[in-house]
Parts: sequence; structure tokens; C-alpha cells
Amino acid sequence: MGKVTIYSIAEELGVHAATVSRAFSRPELVKADVRQRVLETAERLGFQPNRIARRLATGSTGAVGLLVPDITNPFFPPLVREIQAAADDATVILVDAQGDAADEPSLIARLRSQVDGILLASPLAPDDILREAIGTTPTVVLNREVDGLASVVCDMTSALHVAGDHVYSLGHRRIALLSGTVGSWAAEQRRTAIRTWAGGKDVELVELGPFSASYDGGRDAAQELLATDATVAFAFDDLTACGVIAGLAEGGRRVPDDVSVVGCDDVLLARVLTPTLSTVQTPNAELARAALETLRVAITGEPAGPTRLEGTFVHRQSTGPAA
Repeated sequence: MGKVTIYSIAEELGVHAATVSRAFSRPELVKADVRQRVLETAERLGFQPNRIARRLATGSTGAVGLLVPDITNPFFPPLVREIQAAADDATVILVDAQGDAADEPSLIARLRSQVDGILLASPLAPDDILREAIGTTPTVVLNREVDGLASVVCDMTSALHVAGDHVYSLGHRRIALLSGTVGSWAAEQRRTAIRTWAGGKDVELVELGPFSASYDGGRDAAQELLATDATVAFAFDDLTACGVIAGLAEGGRRVPDDVSVVGCDDVLLARVLTPTLSTVQTPNAELARAALETLRVAITGEPAGPTRLEGTFVHRQSTGPAA
């Protein structure tokens, strides 16, 4: 069979090609029973509406933009996969800011003309710059809250409190908090959660950093950690925690025999590292579904409020009894 077109569907049904076209682009102008017959025939013949034609007719692109700050960070590839899986028949256009907050506005501007809406995953640029770059384009922010924009975030607070209780039960009383990047919304939320937990316990909290959310940032953090008497360290994320464990090993300290380490996010590295990493798990599949559903609401012009999901603490080998 040759390529299926609106003309072949029209011939099959004995209707005008314009009727078939309107069934896809302006369904409100076509009788319900006729549109149903068109859709059934199109599906049977394997017809795929031309996206460009649909865009010209309806103003809809059938595409969603997804901006990530750094695709090399192991947190983002699984999230991107879940978003694409949850996007159904929408095309997901991925843009990587390569760790440069200054590039985000221009990248957002490039996306705006190509998509129906935008997902901003953990953007780095300031709130006012993001709002200006977005303009009137329906947008949802993931893992960060920006005034005036819909958001879907993973709240680590309860899970970090569980992690704190876990290390406390192991006898740890000298706690190190290795802070993440300055200005990071997630870093501030995690820092606040640990501070709040520590404030209700008879522990000594030592705050170090901030450090970059990277493997090298973790190694830098380990050097400062070695100069303290802390027996457990909370790292900003799993990648940082991996650097911490490597830096501790270089300094002659073993994990968890000498120092315990807790990460955040539960990326693949956390499960294949030796020792495996105790961490807080982000529900990526739920995050992706909630973000896309919120974006669909925003695209219709309806107000879309904030959504908060909960993280879960996962105990693995990197936490043990206090030395």
C-alpha cells in the first residue's frame, strides 16, 4: 500500500477530503458520527496526520520542550526517559544548557516557537530572568519553585528526617552537612531539612561548603570533611556523595567503617557504587507524569498550581555504626 493521505481516507469513506482534514484540525465543525468514521478509518489504514499541517491549521505543534541544566549529571537521563514515556504522542524536544545559567534564557526563547509548552527541569537562572524568557508560553518547573509559574517538586524533607533518625540510631552525633551550589533551590530545601532535623536532636551539626554538585565538588568536600570529627556526612546529591567517598578513601578513611555517607536522588551510581549508597529516592515516574499533566492544564489556559511529591529514604551499605 502507498502512503496513506487524507485523500485516500476520503475516497475510502466517500466524503470530501476537506471533511477528513477538518476531522483532525477542526473537529467541532464535523458531525460526531462522521468524525468517528474518519478516525476509525485513519487508524485502520495507519494514517499519521502531518504535524506541520496540523500546526498551520490549529496553532498546535504537538511538541513539548524540555530544558535540563546539564545532561551529563546522572540525575537527568532517567528523568528525561520518564518524561518521554509519559508524553504519549507528543514530541519531546530536549535542550541541554550545559551547566551555564546564562544560556538558559536564549535556549528557552528558541524553544518557545517550536512547542506548545515547556518543562524546565531544575533551571539555574534567577526567577525574574526565567519569567521574562518564558513570556506567555505555558511552563512547568520541575524540582524548583518559581513565583508565578506552575511547579512540580520532590519534597525531600520527610525522607531526610528519616535518614537523620537512621544515622542517629546508629550512634552518630557529629553530623556534617555538605551544602550544594549557591542559589540552588534544591540545595536550600535540603539544607533546611537537615538543619530542622538536627535542631530537634542532641547532635552537633557542622556545615561545610557550598560545593559544586559534581564528583569533583564531592572530592573537595571530602578534604574539608577530613579536617572535622564528623562521623557521618549528608551530601547534596549522589554524584557529590560519590566524590566524597573517593576523597575519603584518598585520605585513608573507609566508608562506612570510619565515616558514613548519605546522598540524595538515588541515581544508578548509588546502586552500583562500592559500597552502595544510602540515599533519598526521587519518584521520577510520578514526577514526569505530574509535570506533563500540569503542563497540559497550563496549555488549556487553566491555572495550574504547585504539586509536591515525597522522597523516600533507602538504606544501603554507606551508613553504619558510628566509629
